[in-house]
Amino acid sequence: MAIHRILLKFIDNFENYTCQFLLAFFVVLLFIQILLREFFSYSISWGEELATYLFVWFVFFGACYACRLGAHNRVTFQFKLLPRRLGVAIEAFADLVWIIFNCYFIYLSYTFVFVKMNLFWKSQTMGIPMKYFYVVLPLAFVLMTLRVIQINYLRLIKGVDIKDPDAVDIDKASGPAK
Repeated sequence: MAIHRILLKFIDNFENYTCQFLLAFFVVLLFIQILLREFFSYSISWGEELATYLFVWFVFFGACYACRLGAHNRVTFQFKLLPRRLGVAIEAFADLVWIIFNCYFIYLSYTFVFVKMNLFWKSQTMGIPMKYFYVVLPLAFVLMTLRVIQINYLRLIKGVDIKDPDAVDIDKASGPAK
């Protein structure tokens, strides 16, 4: 049973762990690159290219993690002016549109990466097929879609009040409601 909980916690925080790993890896890689250039007048030819791809992966997994937290950028102040149920319904409809967009983008990116992309397109310095770098597109949008569905399930079906972490900070800073 304990392994089951550990596995669920890992899956629930997958994007967080992935972002931490990617950030640490590309920062260390760039730091080593700087030290090698500054002190040894040497450069790892593939270092900056790999760091760039890791940063792109970091950004996409960061977007997935923001979905997981319910913290994606959106304008929500107008919902406070509406009755709660209407605001929730409009936000759920907006998330439905978001899911439809994500599904379309998943289709386009999957087609691009696995059907249209030439296997001979390789990264300039590492010689790795670009397909392996671009696979982040369908992967991240699948994860993002699953997280949007998860958040809406928790909010609409389970009744969990999921607040954007920034909104919670703003509410604390503005003081108690009058």
